[in-house]
Amino acid sequence: MKTMLTIISNALCRITGRNAGAQTVSELLNDLSEYVNLTSPVAPALAQTQRQPPKPPPGARVVVSRSFADFTPQATFEIKKCDLHRLEEGPPLKAEMTREQGLQYYRTMQTVRRMELKADQLYKQKIIRGFCHLYDGQEACAAGIEAAINRSDHLITAYRAHGYTYTRGVAIKEILAELTGRKGGVAKGKGGSMHMYAPAFYGGNGIVGAQVPLGAGIALACQYQGNNQLCVTLYGDGAANQGQLFESFNMAALWKLPCIFICENNKYGMGTSVERASASTDYYKRGDFIPGLRVDGMDVLCVREATKFAADHCRSGKGPIIMELQTYRYHGHSMSDPGVSYRTREEIQEVRSKNDPISMLKDRLLSNNMASAEELKEIDVAIRKEVEDAAQYATSDPEPPLEELCNHIFYNNPPLEVRGTHPWSKLKSLS
Repeated sequence: MKTMLTIISNALCRITGRNAGAQTVSELLNDLSEYVNLTSPVAPALAQTQRQPPKPPPGARVVVSRSFADFTPQATFEIKKCDLHRLEEGPPLKAEMTREQGLQYYRTMQTVRRMELKADQLYKQKIIRGFCHLYDGQEACAAGIEAAINRSDHLITAYRAHGYTYTRGVAIKEILAELTGRKGGVAKGKGGSMHMYAPAFYGGNGIVGAQVPLGAGIALACQYQGNNQLCVTLYGDGAANQGQLFESFNMAALWKLPCIFICENNKYGMGTSVERASASTDYYKRGDFIPGLRVDGMDVLCVREATKFAADHCRSGKGPIIMELQTYRYHGHSMSDPGVSYRTREEIQEVRSKNDPISMLKDRLLSNNMASAEELKEIDVAIRKEVEDAAQYATSDPEPPLEELCNHIFYNNPPLEVRGTHPWSKLKSLS
């Protein structure tokens, strides 16, 4: 090795005119580098035009950043064909998505996922009490629907409402503070998990199926006012057999109301599979005389395109339409339900590994060069911090005082007295 080093070093000395040869391999490599720079015709020009970055200190982590120009700005994806009922044609089989849209959908779904996992943790710590129905696994439904309608359109859902509360514009800290019953909650700490509201968002309803007639009424108001708005009325497979649904379907069809009835079919009601509860599990056909479509609810693009199709149907004056989103919840029906007595852990894990909505979108972004793994990781870290900060707020914010207990019974009403636990206990109600 030493003899070879000497031979090469002496040869370089003769070429470059040096008097002393390299004594080590490192010195030899430096000499070779200088020789290449001297003999290459473009090297001097490059040396002048390119600025070399400073060498990082020993042990430092080197992060290679990429320019926005390196990413694909837009791509087209094939999506699953929807099953149709009383429709000659359905949503397209391909969906376009820009890089900005993809990142926004990713942020939305990842935020809902992290928020729900934090709610799970706070519930197990007994900081959140009472009813609590989590939405993790179904994030593509909320993100896809919101991407297809306008913020001025209306939305009403059942008690699994945290995700829609966020997509309708409520801050994470206000949602978690409502879950912990604090003054800074979206409903001032008096609504809890099932009763959160925002402009053009009507909850959060605790009675199974009760939101469906309300949604039809909101659609009637849209039609009456002639504002070209619509109402998205959501319910679960467990509510699909309620009589009030069919009464609402009938009136909506008679009056051609601009209402999208959406059944979020997550395959299980309260501890019961859909096959054990429904004689027909084709929920998109349940409207009979109302057109319907069955959609892959785990694919945000599939949900988005189907909802766009349904919205165009309603806005064109054709009346209501029914959508069935085939989705899956990872948690039990509520936090009091472990969720594994009527299904296996293996089934849940299989859905997580093969059909997770966030993983599906992430794979699309990465495989089509629309984002980098580092960029998505940075988004994840930022979301985790935001959720942690929101949890800190939700556990440190004070509870509402007793004198606020009876406030907001009526809207825009003069103050009135409300009887307490006995006739001599009086509380004041302010609007």
